[in-house]
Amino acid sequence: MNNTDTTYYFVGIKGSGMASLALILHDRGDRVEGSDIDQYTFTQRPLEQAGIKIYSFDPANLHEGLTVIAGNAFPDTHPEIVRAKELGLTVVRYHEFLGQLMSGYTSIGVAGAHGKTSTTGLLAHVLSGIAPTSYLVGDGTGKGTPNSRFFVFEADEYRRHFLAYHPDYAIMTNIDFDHPDYYKGIDDVYDAFETFAGQVNKAIFAWGDDPELRKLIANVPVYYYGVGTNDDIQARNIKRTTKGSNFDVYIHDEFIGNFEIQLFGEHNVLNSLAVIAVAHFEKVDMDDLRKELLSFQGVKRRFSERKVADMTIIDDYAHHPSEIKATIDAARQKYPDKELIAVFQPHTFTRTIALMDDFAKSLNLADKVYLTNIFGSAREKTGTVSSADLGAKIVKGGEVLTLDNMSPLLDFHDAVAIFMGAGDVQKYEREYETLLSNSSLNKN
Repeated sequence: MNNTDTTYYFVGIKGSGMASLALILHDRGDRVEGSDIDQYTFTQRPLEQAGIKIYSFDPANLHEGLTVIAGNAFPDTHPEIVRAKELGLTVVRYHEFLGQLMSGYTSIGVAGAHGKTSTTGLLAHVLSGIAPTSYLVGDGTGKGTPNSRFFVFEADEYRRHFLAYHPDYAIMTNIDFDHPDYYKGIDDVYDAFETFAGQVNKAIFAWGDDPELRKLIANVPVYYYGVGTNDDIQARNIKRTTKGSNFDVYIHDEFIGNFEIQLFGEHNVLNSLAVIAVAHFEKVDMDDLRKELLSFQGVKRRFSERKVADMTIIDDYAHHPSEIKATIDAARQKYPDKELIAVFQPHTFTRTIALMDDFAKSLNLADKVYLTNIFGSAREKTGTVSSADLGAKIVKGGEVLTLDNMSPLLDFHDAVAIFMGAGDVQKYEREYETLLSNSSLNKN
C-alpha cells in the first residue's frame, strides 16, 4: 500500500476531496505535501494540524522523487503539472488514485447530486465507532486507519469522475440535473449514474422517491429506501422535534429498531436510513449503530450554527435548489417560531441560468431573502446573468447585498440568518457578524 520511497505532491491540496485524500495518505505513513491558492479555505486547518506543508503554486516546487496527484479543477496546462511531466514524474488524477486506493477494503461509495457529503460523513462516523474505518469526506476530512475493514468515500459525478471507482456498495441519494457546464441534461446525468451502478459489486441503496433512480438497471440488487410503502427500507412513525428526529426502521417489512438522530430536516432521516441499510447488510450490531447515530453532530459547512448577539447564524454549503429547500426545512424544524432570513450566493453563471426558476421557488420558502453577486469558478469567470435577474423572481425580497453594505441585515432581531453557497459566502457572513457584534457593543 504505502510507498516509503516517494513523496506525494498534491496540486490543489486545499480542494475538499484532495485535502481528505492527503490526510488519509499522511495517516498511513506516507510523506505528503502540496500547493494551492494563498487565500484561506476551511479545508486547510486540518492539513496544517497534521504538519502537511502547503506551498503557493510554483513550478519550482516540483523535483525528482515526487508522485504528483493532480486536482480535477486544474487542467494539464497548469504550470505545475506541465513541470511535473517535463521532469518525467508520475502524474495521476485525484479520482484515478482514489480508485486504486480502495481495493482491499469493504468499500462504500456515496453518490448523488445532493446529500453526498452529509451522508458520507454520517456513514464514516457510524462505522468508525464500530470497526476500523478509513474515510474520505467532501468537507475536507479524511482518515487512514490501519487494518481498516471499511473504506467510506464520496463519489463525485462531476465529469463522470466516479467512473474510476468499483465499490462493494453504493448509496445513491438522488439524480438531479446539475453541473450544466458539463452535463447536457437529466438524461446525460442518468446515463453517468447507470454506468456507475454497473460497476458496483454487492448492492446499491437508492432513494425510492427519485423517479430517475427508480429506472436504475444494475448487475447487483438495488434496494430502495424512503418513507413510501413500496420502499424496501422504510422509516415509519417519524417524529420531528426541535431536538432532532425519531423513527422506526423496517427492512422488507421486518422491524429493525427505533432510531434517534440529533439532526434536522427530512433529508437527514433519509440519509440515516441509507446508513442503517448498509450497516444492516454488513451485519453491524444495531445497538452499536443506534448509539453512533445519536452522537453524530454533522459535517463542516452543513447547517453549522453559532450565536452572535441575538441572532442565530447558520452556515451551509447549499448551492442547488433542492439543497436550499432541505436547509430551510431543517431550520424550520429546529426553529419553528423564529423568522428565517436567507442570504444566498449563487454559484456559477451556468447553474444560475439553468435553474433560475427553481432557485426562486426554493428561496421563497424563507421569510426574507437576500442575494450576493454570483460566484464564478476556476472554469467560469463571467456570464450573461446576474443576481439581480434572480432577485427579480423572488417575492420574499431579493435585494443584492455587497460587502460594503450588509446593514439591511441589522433590521432583524432574535431571528435566524442562513448563509448559503459553495463559493466564498463566508466573507459576507464574517462581515455581518462584525457588524452585529459592533452594534450590540454600541447598545451596551
